Amino acid sequence: MTLTDESFSEVSDKTRNKKNMSKKKLFYYRIFDDKEKLNYLKSSLSHEEVEHWLQEYERTHQKYFNPEFINYLHEHDPEAEIIEISDISY
Repeated sequence: MTLTDESFSEVSDKTRNKKNMSKKKLFYYRIFDDKEKLNYLKSSLSHEEVEHWLQEYERTHQKYFNPEFINYLHEHDPEAEIIEISDISY
């Protein structure tokens, strides 16, 4: 997995007030599954924490696929989700 981290701010649709989310970091990972499929994952867990849950997941599964692992990870991190990446050309 490859890791980068970012901090974000969010604008509420109802109040249009800016909420500072800088205390909460989001990490982005590239992850390959047993089919060599590449996905990107967003999580509030550190690299070490994601590795821990990946090892736990692998203990109970013979093979793993990104959507299934991310659903499992979501139990431990509500922020976890697959990020869809699309190419744009012009």
